[in-house]
Amino acid sequence: MQSWLLRGIVMSIVQIIARVALGFAIIAWPVQSPISRWIAIIAVVLVAVIWGGYDGIRDARAHPDPDDYEDLTMRWLKAGFFAGLVACFVCWLLGTFWLDGIGQASFWIEMIAGTSFITLLVYAPAFFGVSVGRWIVRRDQHKNDPEEDWSVHALHNQPTEVVDANA
Repeated sequence: MQSWLLRGIVMSIVQIIARVALGFAIIAWPVQSPISRWIAIIAVVLVAVIWGGYDGIRDARAHPDPDDYEDLTMRWLKAGFFAGLVACFVCWLLGTFWLDGIGQASFWIEMIAGTSFITLLVYAPAFFGVSVGRWIVRRDQHKNDPEEDWSVHALHNQPTEVVDANA
């Protein structure tokens, strides 16, 4: 199984669960709907950030040279698009035929706008996590490096110019 497909399947399941739970929460506590929406979004974002951070840490440990890093950008973009497409289609089906109140729109709005939103909701936090994970590993790798004072180093390596006072 492709690594982006696994991430896409898991993130679509997380999104579907968050959306169904959000639908039940809005029906049960309609006054608290803004808070419920924020909790659902934060849950999806946290999963993406943590998994992206894990990918970044694992990639940076496997490739000490940043030029050799894997292309996690496309992995998470594909995963986000897949998650958006699947989650929006499943939620549209659920809302149309079984569960009232999960807030689905018309089919095409759901598939275009919803997929775009979920793609960004997965991709941007995941890539933030990847960047933070790589940064943490690079920081740990360079912890034991000797520190150089570049200002002193630059002063000692400047070419000296001999000026003839008689000229």
